[in-house]
Amino acid sequence: MTFQDRAVECGSKVLRLGASAIGLVAALASAQALAQEVRAQDAAAPPAQGGNLAPEIVVTATLRSERLQDTPIAITAVTGTMLEARNQTNVYEVARQAPSVTLAPQGQAFGSTMLAFIRGVGQSDFIPALEPGVGIYVDDVYYATITGSLVELLDLDRVEVLRGPQGTLAGRNSIGGAVKMFSKAPSGDDGGMVSVTGGAYNRFDARAVADFTIAPEKLFARVSAVSRSRDGFIKRMDYACTHPGSGVPASPNLGDGCQLGTLGGQSLAAGRLYLRWVPASNLDVSLIGDLTRDRSEAGGDVLRFANNPRLTIDDGNRATPPVPFDCRFVPYGPNSCDSAGRNRYWTYSTFTDTRQPTGQDPFTPFSIPIISHLDSYGLSGNVKWDVSENLEVRSVTAYRDYTATFASDADGSPVMNQLSLQKLRNWQFSQELRANARLMDGKLNLTAGAFHFRNTATFSARLALTYVGLNFNQGPEDSVSKSTALFLNGDYQLTDALRISGGVRHTWDRKTQEYFRSNPDGTIPSTPCLPGRAPFDPANAPNCALLGLNGLTDGYEGKRLDWRVALDYRFSDEVLVYGQVSTGYRAGGVNPRPFFAPGTILPVANGQIDPVNGVPFDVGQLKSFRPETITSYEIGFKSDLFDRRVRFNVAGFVNDYKDIILNVLACPIAPCFQPNNAGTAKVKGLEVELSAYPTERLSLDLSGSYLDFQYKRTDPATFIALNMVTPFTPKWKGAAGIQYDILNGDAGLLTLRADGSYQSHVFTEAFNAPTNRIEGYFLASARLAWKSKDRNWGVALEVTNLGNRYYENTRFDQSQQSGQTSASPGAPRQWALTLTRNF
Repeated sequence: MTFQDRAVECGSKVLRLGASAIGLVAALASAQALAQEVRAQDAAAPPAQGGNLAPEIVVTATLRSERLQDTPIAITAVTGTMLEARNQTNVYEVARQAPSVTLAPQGQAFGSTMLAFIRGVGQSDFIPALEPGVGIYVDDVYYATITGSLVELLDLDRVEVLRGPQGTLAGRNSIGGAVKMFSKAPSGDDGGMVSVTGGAYNRFDARAVADFTIAPEKLFARVSAVSRSRDGFIKRMDYACTHPGSGVPASPNLGDGCQLGTLGGQSLAAGRLYLRWVPASNLDVSLIGDLTRDRSEAGGDVLRFANNPRLTIDDGNRATPPVPFDCRFVPYGPNSCDSAGRNRYWTYSTFTDTRQPTGQDPFTPFSIPIISHLDSYGLSGNVKWDVSENLEVRSVTAYRDYTATFASDADGSPVMNQLSLQKLRNWQFSQELRANARLMDGKLNLTAGAFHFRNTATFSARLALTYVGLNFNQGPEDSVSKSTALFLNGDYQLTDALRISGGVRHTWDRKTQEYFRSNPDGTIPSTPCLPGRAPFDPANAPNCALLGLNGLTDGYEGKRLDWRVALDYRFSDEVLVYGQVSTGYRAGGVNPRPFFAPGTILPVANGQIDPVNGVPFDVGQLKSFRPETITSYEIGFKSDLFDRRVRFNVAGFVNDYKDIILNVLACPIAPCFQPNNAGTAKVKGLEVELSAYPTERLSLDLSGSYLDFQYKRTDPATFIALNMVTPFTPKWKGAAGIQYDILNGDAGLLTLRADGSYQSHVFTEAFNAPTNRIEGYFLASARLAWKSKDRNWGVALEVTNLGNRYYENTRFDQSQQSGQTSASPGAPRQWALTLTRNF
């Protein structure tokens, strides 16, 4: 079926589905006035006559335009000017100022992927069979997977980070929260911008924006583009060269010195075309296309734990004993016994399996390219039609497609333990229809609509798991997901100060999953494992443990009703208080990565028996999991004090979190990467955001959060204890920024800004262990920026990670399965100089 056929099929279904809901609102709205949409104001530039005040920011969190301080939801809103002042160019950087939010680039094994958690709810696995716990949206278009979600902050108007379940409000249910990005719309002002940046590690960035008129008062365009390159800061070293006489063979690709290359180097180009057509005063049509081409190196991972003496390597010299996989290959940290200097940013990875063929694994030696590539594009249409003074109808239609290919040498050493080259192709189509109305002289606002979504992801991989004797191809296999929803939201002004709001949403989900396994030469494993032998006994035929998986299919189907009720009361123009109860969920599914088919029996002779019956037991990993659900109770207040010199917002919440979906790495034997319903938890938290503008030249911002995650019940099969917490859930998080205009006159505007952020320790796996604990850290940055008097020229010098602090974004912990743990460090101290020309 072609894309056009899919689009027509999906679009026609959702049009029929939404017709009744939209018709209902149209009938109610026949004689009322629709509120005019208010555009967000630029936040950082002082008002013409008002001095340095808290900005008026308009958000669309409730599916209609509303002032940030009037919206009864916990939101962190950042304008384009704020992003520029902080020099934030990627979406994960915004999380540093957002309470209870963790966004970070994933490690090498997950490719171009962003992990995302809000209030202890999220997702770190890129596999498309698992939907994200935090919804990512660009111009109201939902991104179905966390692969491809490391979005460049290219020419944005604002970013909205919505904390807590968006069960009735977001385009597709986002149980933990949502991150929404909105591009700057064309205005036809013939303006634009060009900037270039140079910096550490041979960094070179170029950005450009142009806004122009195609047809006066009818057709406008805005074009933006970015190109970014930087060398990797992780050095890939040859172990034999740095450790003479070690018994490890030298790399055949070694040139001058001991360095083989780097990891984490970036090479990316992206662009966006935004067309806006205004054929009539009541009709606004936008068409947005974007394209990204990423040709980066494999992610910058380093080894932090190694202990599997069964795995060895030797240089072929019989006088030298084989070298085991252990702490000698860990270049830094408490688990290192490396004698070559203990460097924080070294790795000994080779991306090569040098082993000679055996009966169990005749498919060696081989190597894989050291890449993390992404080709992504999308096209969306947004139609806003003012049907009458009392009714607005909006349609958002979108198609997205990407192909990601990424390599991983998880053992970080010349000893072969785990090597993979994975490829993911994903396409998605979504259609959303909404009707907004303002009734009863503005006392009642209603939004009704329908949403339909479909995506197909095709996954394939070459996987070599030496620690269990597997070397095979997975896929290509399809994961298909469909979701359809009807929703109704509204608010009613009970008095001039008191308002009630609420909503309902009914969702239908369906998923299917294919399973295909083959040997690297394309043949299908057909020889059964030997009777009485464990699946990975070296006497077995190649990949016999995979026998029975090839050609199987599995699926999931479910439905869910979510709701939200809120009250807010405005004591004065300065202070709003609110309380709400809302629900959310994430759909269930089936295990996308089984390593054993049903009926695979682990014999008693292996030393492991069924804990209940004491007999050989089935280790098949085809398993379904239920939807996870959340009920959130939240109170808060929002205030603009001292004539808008101080903005102070606070939110407190208690979440009942049930059937939590987490990946388990032992079920009960490895290899395993199985989603399970881990248990239930009570999550409590407090979030604070403060902005202050004490003088015309000085501004301050502070934010902080405290989160208490407590399991109430866990599934014993997951081995998760009650005192553990979900991944990437810091108890404490805080940020502070200060900005001062040193001068502002004929010589131009000279501004100094400093930012700092802190998070307490987190664990990166559902089963908390010392090997997957990331210690807390504080990061600081500074920026000195000058703009000419007419603001047409600008120069900025910035330094990030001022303290040159070693910290880690994530860890890939398989210490209990394969005897290894790798980490993805954040960048050391770096500098950059940016020259900007506005026109």
